[in-house]
Amino acid sequence: MIAVLAVVVLLVVAGGAYWFLRGSDEPAPTTAAPSGSAAAAEPTAGVTEPEEPAPSAAAPESSADPRFVKVGQCVRNDGVTGGKPKLLISGCAPKSYEVLRRIDGATSGERDAEAKCAKVEGYTNWYFFDSELDTLDFVLCLKQR
Repeated sequence: MIAVLAVVVLLVVAGGAYWFLRGSDEPAPTTAAPSGSAAAAEPTAGVTEPEEPAPSAAAPESSADPRFVKVGQCVRNDGVTGGKPKLLISGCAPKSYEVLRRIDGATSGERDAEAKCAKVEGYTNWYFFDSELDTLDFVLCLKQR
């Protein structure tokens, strides 16, 4: 009887540990496709060939992740057509997007991003990153090349 009880306790502890570790894999933060004022999926139509990310002096900024993009740099969309965008810092080639303005801080989604970029002259598309931590949120006002 004690052996059966010990096995049951061991299984409950192992199941709890599995549930706890599995629960720590949170889903990726919400992002939106680069979008114009009318069509959200249009910019994802042209996926360009991979290029080297722009060189940078600081190690954390050597990433091609759009979290590190600065005004004047370009990004490309490596996401699937009509799907979730995957922006990467790239060279300024045809069909890439030049960052005209970067707005750091809390964003509430598509309408907020569109409203923020409406004030930017010459923008054609926008992209936003919305995470659970508002300090990580940003909006990119883009111009397709």
